[in-house]
Amino acid sequence: MPSLFITATDTNIGKTHTTLKLIEALADRGYSIGVFKPIETGVTSTAPDATILLEACRKVNTHFENLTPQDITAYTFKLPAAPFCADIDKTINLQHIMDKHEELSKLCDILLIEGAGGLMVPITKEYMMINLIKELNAKTLLVTPSRLGCINDTLLSILALRTFDVDFDWCVNLYEDKENFTQATKPYYDAVFPKWWSVEEGLDKFISTFTTHLL
Repeated sequence: MPSLFITATDTNIGKTHTTLKLIEALADRGYSIGVFKPIETGVTSTAPDATILLEACRKVNTHFENLTPQDITAYTFKLPAAPFCADIDKTINLQHIMDKHEELSKLCDILLIEGAGGLMVPITKEYMMINLIKELNAKTLLVTPSRLGCINDTLLSILALRTFDVDFDWCVNLYEDKENFTQATKPYYDAVFPKWWSVEEGLDKFISTFTTHLL
């Protein structure tokens, strides 16, 4: 089954917010949707992001009704840090992540995978989040912020995705500093990326394009 990997320029940009919108919109189109959070850090008891994603998924896919947040994650760690740093005992086995992906893919038409942090976040010493995207061969949606300084972050992330030859699209989560976005950022995006879109306004068109390629 096809996968869509939701990543971002950094942490706290809007990956979970965007993924929740994708779950609802894709389910409304008749697709059976699954969710996978390969790694979540900053977990003291139950993984918060995985819990939120699973709650939404249970409403649209009966195959996920009896699963727990632990079932849709491969690894969780207490330390709120990059996976390599949070994995103090160095327990991460990349094959386990791949196996979990295959397992969850069998339960849905489209598996939404939410990354941790940005593209160059280290999972192991030499294996970054973008390496996982490449190995999963997943279409990728990059979520970028609207705050001042986001142009640099967006361009660096786009450069990384192009360098790794990843099939991707990108969007802006209009949230932080959005009152200044029109003057501080939008003019550049309009000039260089005239087809740029926001989570709030362009998600339906993205879904139409994404699902057309599934036919």
